[in-house]
Formats: sequence, C-alpha cells, structure tokens
Amino acid sequence: MSEIQKRSPRPVATSDPGARRGGSATEPPTEAPIPARPQDPGPAGGSKTVTRAGDRIFSGLATGSGILIVVMIVAIGAFLLAQAIPSLAANKASFLFSRQWVAGDPNNLSFGVLDLLLVTVFSSLFALVIAMPISLGIALFLTQYAPKRLARPFAYIIDLLAAVPSIIYGLWGAIVLAPALDPITGWLNDALGFIPIFATGNVSRGIGQTIFTAAIVLAVMLLPIITAITREVFERTPPMQIEGALALGATRWEVIRTTVLPFGKAGYISASMLGLGRALGETIALLIILATTDKNFGWSLFDGGDTIASKIARAAAEFNDPKSAGAYIAAGLVLFLLTFVVNAIARSFIVGKKEYE
Repeated sequence: MSEIQKRSPRPVATSDPGARRGGSATEPPTEAPIPARPQDPGPAGGSKTVTRAGDRIFSGLATGSGILIVVMIVAIGAFLLAQAIPSLAANKASFLFSRQWVAGDPNNLSFGVLDLLLVTVFSSLFALVIAMPISLGIALFLTQYAPKRLARPFAYIIDLLAAVPSIIYGLWGAIVLAPALDPITGWLNDALGFIPIFATGNVSRGIGQTIFTAAIVLAVMLLPIITAITREVFERTPPMQIEGALALGATRWEVIRTTVLPFGKAGYISASMLGLGRALGETIALLIILATTDKNFGWSLFDGGDTIASKIARAAAEFNDPKSAGAYIAAGLVLFLLTFVVNAIARSFIVGKKEYE
C-alpha cells in the first residue's frame, strides 16, 4: 500500500486583519490597516477669545443706543403723565367719555377726549382702507409683473412720496383736491345718504374740508410706507416655490395667490399697521384740511372736526397756563398710548416667523 501522504495542517486562526483564509498565519497582509483618525486638538486650556478695542466700542454703542430709545420712550410717557395729572384732577367732566372740550379757563376745566379720539380713529381707518389695496397692487406690480428696468425707477418715485412735507399735502388737499372731489361727494351724499357714513355732515359739504378729503390725503401719505415694506417682503419669497408652481403649470396669478401672498401676508399686515400708526399722528395736513365745528362727530365722512393731533396744534399758541396746557397734554398721552399699541400690534404679526428674521 502506498503511503498516505500527510495533509498540511490548516492555518491557525488569528486576529491579524491581514491573514487570509488558507494562507499562513505568518503571511504578511496584502492591505495596510487604516490608521486611526487623529483626534482634533481642542482649545488650549485656559485660553480666551481676544476682543479688540473696536469690537468693544461698537458693542457698547449698539447697546447704549438700544437702551437710550427705551429710556426716551419711558421719559416721554412719564412727562406726559406728570403734566396731565393736575389738569385731570381739576377736570369737571369725564375725560374718556365726554365730548365737550372747554380748556380755556384753568379754573373751569371741562374736557373729554372721546370726540377727538373718534375723529382720529375714523379718518385713519378710512385712509387705511383706501391705501391698503392700492399699496398691495403697486407692490405686486413692481415685484411680479414689471420688468426690472421699469420697476426700479417706478419704486423710486413711490418712495419719494414720503419725502413730501405734510404742509404740502395739506395745501394740495384743501386747494386742489377738495374742489375736484365736490361732484363725487355730492353724488355719494345724494344717492347713499341713507347710509350713516354718507349722511349729511356737521359742516358744509361745499367747502370740502371734511373727513372724506382728509382721509384721501392721508391715504396718499401712507402709500410709500406700506408699499415699500410690502415690496421688500414680496421680493423675499423663495424662488424655488415660485419656480415649482410655474413648473406645475400655474399661471402668474396662481403663483401670486399660492406662494407670494401666503409668504408675505404677515409682512403686509404689519406694514399696514405701521401706516395706521403714521396716520393717527398726522398733524399739519389735517390741521389745514379739516374744518372746525362745535357740533359732535356723527359718524359721517362729510363731518368736520379735529383729531387729537390737530386739536393740540390748533391751540398751541394758547398754552399760557399749566392747567390749560395739561388738558391738551392729557389728550396727547392718549394719542401716545394709542400709537404705541398699534405699533406693538404691527410688531406682533412678524415675531417668531423665521422668514422675517
């Protein structure tokens, strides 16, 4: 019998990653092992970030500016309150609910801010109703329809409306706009006089110095504010959303309705509220346009009267007694709080929204 040849022994298992099955345990590996990834060196212990003098100066100026604004607002409110308290204590009428205003005699003060507040809010809201859709249309035209070579100069023209002084708007409204609106106001009063806001007012309609004229002038003054902010918001609409809607076959209006308007809605409302705050405090233009009257406000667009700001400006030359002046300062305090609340509401619409941060 032939001798049975002995089989070579099987290689011993090894933990060496280079050993192959069927090969010798001592056979060198064909692939070099991957070296361990070095650890990123951490910051040296005890080291501090170097802050330059310019950074410290800029940080201090920025912080100081923010604190200064808050201090000024608080100081203005405290001043108005301190000056108004003596007159409010001597007032013989309800300040918030009375419509009479007798502040000429410091020993017989009887004044209320209700009528002034109603005229202020009514004229401003009517101006906002006119300005909001026009501003929206202008902003959409400049961002979605107009070519760039036309949109840029057209936007400049709209922005320049904010540079026109209030007294120019007032003179234009009283001398030019009021006579031009006479046929329109006559038709509205005759055809829709049964509606309270179009009823015959407490001043002569023919002179044109009514809330209707004043509100249209206010609307023109609000256009650059609302349009500029709304335009900037619409321009920040994500291009991918617009391109995606167009790729799905949407028309230009459908793109605006499904992407641009939902994205910019909060900014548009916030801009409108800021415009409302601007209208509430307008003084010189309304001082020129609105006709004074002793009759109470009757919720008609063809009424005259005074807003809080125009009332204070009209009587500024008679502030020769602290108590008489305090009556007007008390009205100014109401206007201060009203505009502060309106601006706070405007800010609340965009707080927490990442697209406006």
